[in-house]
Amino acid sequence: MLLSLTVAGAAPLAHAANPLARRPVLSARSAILVEPSGGAVVYSRDAGQRRRMASTTKLMTVLLTLEHARLTQRYAAVRYAAQPAESVAGLRAGERLTVADLLRATLIASANDAAATLAQRVGGSQARFVALMNARARALGLRGTHYANAIGLDAPGNYSTARDLATLALAVRQHAFAREVMNRPSVVLLSGDHPRRLANRNTLVRDVAWISGVKTGHTRQAGYVLVGSGSRNGVELVSVVMGDPTEGLRNVDTLLLLNYGFTRYHRVSAAVAGQVRLTVAIRDRAVRVGLAPARTIRVVALRSDHVTTVPIGVPATVDGPLTRGETLGTLAIRRGGRTIGSVPLVTTTAVARAGFWQRNGWIAPLAGLMAVVAVVGSLGRANRRRMRRRGRSRSEPA
Repeated sequence: MLLSLTVAGAAPLAHAANPLARRPVLSARSAILVEPSGGAVVYSRDAGQRRRMASTTKLMTVLLTLEHARLTQRYAAVRYAAQPAESVAGLRAGERLTVADLLRATLIASANDAAATLAQRVGGSQARFVALMNARARALGLRGTHYANAIGLDAPGNYSTARDLATLALAVRQHAFAREVMNRPSVVLLSGDHPRRLANRNTLVRDVAWISGVKTGHTRQAGYVLVGSGSRNGVELVSVVMGDPTEGLRNVDTLLLLNYGFTRYHRVSAAVAGQVRLTVAIRDRAVRVGLAPARTIRVVALRSDHVTTVPIGVPATVDGPLTRGETLGTLAIRRGGRTIGSVPLVTTTAVARAGFWQRNGWIAPLAGLMAVVAVVGSLGRANRRRMRRRGRSRSEPA
C-alpha cells in the first residue's frame, strides 16, 4: 500500500499545543485530512464510507496514463457524445493531441472527451482500461474503491471513499508533471486542430495562493467532491471532501480542513549540515575532531511533538589520518519517540597522520620525561648561581 494512514496525536494534546486548532465543522458527508510525510490522519469523518466520486474518478485515469504512455505521444481523439451538462474540451474526433495536452484537459477542465480518449488509447478499449483501473486500485490498497468507467459518470459500480481518494491523490502527486499541471489556474493546449485555453475548475487554485490542487468532481448523485492540497511554510497537506451540497460549501470545507492542519503542524530543522553536534577523541593525542550532519534534514511534526536526535555508531576514539567529510556514525532523527530517518555524521576538519612518537604511544611518557628534565635543569641552574655567590663572598677582604 502506498500510504499507511494512522490516527495522529489526541486532539486535546494538539489543542493544548495550539488553542487555535479547533476541529472544524463541515457540511460534507465524508472528509479526511492527511499529512503525507508521516502518513497521519489529521481529521476524519466517515472516511471509509463508499460514495459516488464523480470526476475524481479521473485521478486513476491520469495515473494509469502517466504510468503507461509518454507525454510526447500523440493520440487521435475519440468520438464522444456529451450530454449538455458534461465538461468537455471540445475535441473533434480524429484530431491528434499529445498525451500531455490530453492530461492537462483531464486534470484542469475535467474534460470527459479527453479522459475517454486516454482510456481508449491506453487501454485499447474502454472496458480493458476499466479493468486496468480496478487492478491498479487493488495494487494501491484502495479497498473501498471500484470503477465502472474512466470518466466519473454516476454508475452503480463507480464509487470510492475519502480515505482511498487521499491515497490515490498522493500516488498521482508523485509525478512532477501532474503536480505542475494541477497547480495552474489555466492551461493552453497547443496540439490538436487549434490552440485551446482551459480554466481550472478548482477555483481555489485561482483564488488562494497556497492551494496546489488536486481534482474536482460533481454529479447529481455524488454532490460536490474535491480532492485538495495545499502547502504553507514547508508543510504540505492533502484533503478530501465528498457529498457537499454546493460548490461554495465544498470550497469552504476544504479551506477549513487545510487551515486546521496548518495550525497543528510545523516544519523544523532536525539536523543542519556543517553544524557540529559532538566531538570524538583522537587516540594518543590531545585533540578532538568535530562531527556534523552531512546534509540538512527538515521534518514536519505536530507542534506538540518533540523532534530529537540520537547519535548511533559513533566511536569513542579514532586513529588518524582522517579526511574532512569522513563518515563516523549516523544521527537518528526521532519524532514523537519514533525514528523517522537518519543522516551520516561526518568530520568537519581533517586530522593529519600521527608522528613516530604518537604512533608508538610515547607522547605521555616523553612529556613526563621532558618535564623532569626541565625541573632538574632548573634546579641545576639555581645551584650554580648559589655556588657563584659563595665564591664571590670568600674572595672579598675582611
